[in-house]
Amino acid sequence: MAMTRRGFIALAAVPILSAVPPARAEAMQIEDFAMQPETRWRFFTDSVMGGVSTGQVAFVREDGRPHARMTGRVSTANRGGFIQMRLDLASPPPAGTTGLRLVVRGNDQRYFVHLRTSGTVLPWQYYQAGFEVTRAWSEVRLPFEAFGASGALLRTVPRPGSLTSLAVVAYGRDHDAEIEVREVGFY
Repeated sequence: MAMTRRGFIALAAVPILSAVPPARAEAMQIEDFAMQPETRWRFFTDSVMGGVSTGQVAFVREDGRPHARMTGRVSTANRGGFIQMRLDLASPPPAGTTGLRLVVRGNDQRYFVHLRTSGTVLPWQYYQAGFEVTRAWSEVRLPFEAFGASGALLRTVPRPGSLTSLAVVAYGRDHDAEIEVREVGFY
């Protein structure tokens, strides 16, 4: 009888233990740059609208870890002022997602994430949130509530279920850009 009781207690505990998620299960990684990131990421500058900013994105491996490195010169001349690397999302994040997670490093400056949704139909429409980078790799979490709309015709806060793309952007001021991204995900 003691063996049956022990077996029952062990079986009863299994659902309880498996229902407790691991500490990092809250984050859903969508990009780690390991498998042909150049087929998913696009780089472009303000030259699409007459600006003169220049730059590039390279996919590199350092210490066995792949990542993206975006570098360039952002210029506000000729009504410009950005360079960016953009990822079109294959599908929106799952229900319950509350923000975007990045693992980044760079040249001790401020960068931005631009989100586009099914409601951002014009090229200059997006949702933007800023973040700081340092020379050391660090995790950045940007809640969707932190993203501001680029114009009055957009919702105040983007709906996660309508997300279509995200971009890492050097924006808005004359400066040399250098940012590296090792992971992208949602939480």
